[in-house]
Formats: sequence, C-alpha cells, structure tokens
Amino acid sequence: MKILYIDTSSSFLYAGIVEDDKVLIEVNNKLESELSKYAIVKISSMFTKLNIDPRDIDKIIVVDGPGSFTGIRIGMTIAKVFAYSLKTKITTINSLEAMAVSNDKASYFVPIIDARRGFVYSAIYDKDMKEIMLPQHIKLNILKEKLLILDDYLIITNDDIEIDGIKTIYKPDILRIVTKYKNKKNINPHVVNPNYLKLTEAEEKQICHD
Repeated sequence: MKILYIDTSSSFLYAGIVEDDKVLIEVNNKLESELSKYAIVKISSMFTKLNIDPRDIDKIIVVDGPGSFTGIRIGMTIAKVFAYSLKTKITTINSLEAMAVSNDKASYFVPIIDARRGFVYSAIYDKDMKEIMLPQHIKLNILKEKLLILDDYLIITNDDIEIDGIKTIYKPDILRIVTKYKNKKNINPHVVNPNYLKLTEAEEKQICHD
C-alpha cells in the first residue's frame, strides 16, 4: 500500500511517499513565498525519482490546518485534485496532531503555532495521543495557565513563543504520522476543506477585552 503524505500548512513543504511501513522518499523544504510555485513541482519530482505513476498511490493523507491560510489551501487543492481525478482514497489530519505524533519521550505533547496578536494554535496530547486539550485557537496566556497543572510536557514549535518548558523544533516523522493515520476513515474529496480553527476578528476582540 502506497500512501502520499502532504503538509503545506506552514512555510515548509513536508511530503513523502510511504509503502509498507517504509519511507520511499520525502521532501522537507522551506519554500515560504515560493510554496505555491514549487509545491506541486517538488511533489511530482518524488514520483519521477521513484519511477512510479501517481495512479499507484492507494491513499492520500493531507494536513488540513491550522497554520498558514495560503499554505493550507495549496496543499488541500493539490490533494483534492489528485484524489478526485485519480479516484484515490483521501483523509485529513490536523497539523497539531502531526507535530505531536512526531515526538516521544514525554508524558504530554504541546504543539504550538503562532497565530499572532497574542493567540496561538495549540492542543495537548498525552503519550497515547489522547486529546487532553482539543486543537484550538487560544490566547497564549490561557494556554500557559493550562500547562501549570501538567508535568513532563514537551513544547513543539518552529516559532519564537515566550513560554516556559522544554522545547523542540518540529521535524516531521512522516513514517510515524502515516503509520498512525493510514487507517483513518476515508472521506469524499468534495468535502475535504481547510480547518483553520481561527476565531473571527469580533470573537478575538471580545476575548481580548475579557
């Protein structure tokens, strides 16, 4: 079973092809503003290097957010077109799940993505990937309060976040991600949509005033 993994939720392109619990090829490139230009090129090059046809892919796992609004749309569009045109199975995971499952050796995992204006995207998972705090758009100060009751937690982030705790940068473990979610329920490509998590501007202002 060949699985294509795609994550463009940040300034990086993380992609890979996994077959039978082995990573055949992967891409980890910081493309920033060039993401829209080169993402499909880099993904296509994986097939060329492996000399396999895209129709050989049995399933796609695509990250649907949260993160960069533009980046998320790029990856989602590529995955949806791929799945629809080639009638390939597809499912989604969120970027916070991917960040957490790529790490180990802690009791709790706290992936964090800077959402600006004092907000972050975050979640809390235990070592079995049970959600202790659901993925959400949350004020950083509130997240800090929630972490006070935890011990032995690992913060995973590529952003400059002012928060206490042991931190590590995010390096996706594509094999672990795909192994964890390869049997997740497939969904219709037409209903695959971004999961931004972000509150409306009015909701943000209300929380800031509380």
